[in-house]
Amino acid sequence: MATTIWHNPACGTSRTVLEAIRAAGIEPVVVEYKREPPGREALAAAIEAAGLTPREAMRKKEGAALLADPGLDDSALLDAMAADPALIERPFVFTPAGVRLCRPAERVKEILPG
Repeated sequence: MATTIWHNPACGTSRTVLEAIRAAGIEPVVVEYKREPPGREALAAAIEAAGLTPREAMRKKEGAALLADPGLDDSALLDAMAADPALIERPFVFTPAGVRLCRPAERVKEILPG
C-alpha cells in the first residue's frame, strides 16, 4: 500500500502534513480531493478506518448548517460530503500503518515509520 494524502494545497495544515510525510523520506500519492473527489464508499471506508464518524469528518465551518441539524444521520452526512468534497475535513492520510485525519498536523506521526 502506497502512502496517500487527500490534499488541499490551499490549506496550511494539509501542506504541513505533506511536508512531514516527505521529511520522513516518503513520496506520497497526492490526491487533490476537491478536484478528484473520493466516491461515497471510499469516503465511508476512510472515515471508518480513521475511527471517526461522518459528523467528526465534516468541516465545521463549511458544514455548519448540516452539523446543526440533529435529524441528519451518518448516511445523510456522507451523501452531502460525497456530493460536495469541500465538506470533507482535511487532510486524510493513508499508510500501511493506518489511516488518520491529520488535524492537528502532528497526528501524521502516528502512522509514519520511525
